Amino acid sequence: MVVSTVGEAVQKIGVLEPDVVLLDIGLPEMDGYEVARRLRAQNGTHRMRLVAVTGYGQPADRRRARAAGFDEHMVKPVEPQLLQDFLRTVPAN
Repeated sequence: MVVSTVGEAVQKIGVLEPDVVLLDIGLPEMDGYEVARRLRAQNGTHRMRLVAVTGYGQPADRRRARAAGFDEHMVKPVEPQLLQDFLRTVPAN
């Protein structure tokens, strides 16, 4: 599923409870860090994996992503093999 707005993402994720969410950091309505914090607060019992997909790749950016609740940090353009390797680590429901 692909969504176009932050509100739509938060709503859909709360209903669908996906295993993995690929989330950009540079969003127009609010940054991905805040979206990650809201998703973690909203979905505390469901352990989805949040992946930051971003152009920001410095160590400080990675720390900030982790602090916001991201499980993984991938710099654009994401290497397909890196994403496939990560997805293999996600337990099947």
